Amino acid sequence: MQNNSNFFPKAIITDVDGTITDKSRRINLAAVSAIRTLFDNNIPVVIASGNTLCSLTFLCKMLGTDGTVICENGGVYRMKYDGEIKIPGDKKICNEAFRRVESYYADKGIELNLYSPEYRFADVAFARNVSPDEVREIVSDMPVVILDSGFAVHIQSANSGKGNAFSYVADEMGLKVSDFVAFGDSHNDVDMLKKAGIGVAVAGGDSNAGEAADWISSRKYGDGFVEGVKKYFPSLF
Repeated sequence: MQNNSNFFPKAIITDVDGTITDKSRRINLAAVSAIRTLFDNNIPVVIASGNTLCSLTFLCKMLGTDGTVICENGGVYRMKYDGEIKIPGDKKICNEAFRRVESYYADKGIELNLYSPEYRFADVAFARNVSPDEVREIVSDMPVVILDSGFAVHIQSANSGKGNAFSYVADEMGLKVSDFVAFGDSHNDVDMLKKAGIGVAVAGGDSNAGEAADWISSRKYGDGFVEGVKKYFPSLF
């Protein structure tokens, strides 16, 4: 975070669900247009999400970026489409934590629905039909972090996270995290928002994201993202 008047961003990093979508996870077309404008003017765009590598690869193709992504909330990242898949996260400990959580809820007659387990390299994600706070209590003695994206509950190893992967990606791009504007809406975006030169939270998101941000948009979801892009890259719009 730095003085806005002295800030000249070189790149952006953005969350997906709730940030460049609407509340139903449909992609915001104005956000797509803004991303393409940035990329076509040599402003790198990094996509950072709890989603899997395969889904983000497809999304980047549709958006028109170079395929640089942070996946599984920082458990996985890749530089461009042909880059090596790097996995800072520890899937083994996440699986152990999930088995404990699954057993706890099975005793209560509650089934947990996993999201894309066959495509995840580093974390475990499941449907948000139980309390994330209760899940944190169940595994409080394990080296894992429980993230609530607002769309799913994620179990990730304590050494991963969007913020950590952001640092790795920026370094490999030859940039500093302070060169970026970061966009997010949720608890899992907090570290990323704090590390960036400017953190932008879109309106209507998690209060933790708002508290971590330097600026909060007046519009919600993808419209808030577009508002922020135009604010910090005015010469392109």
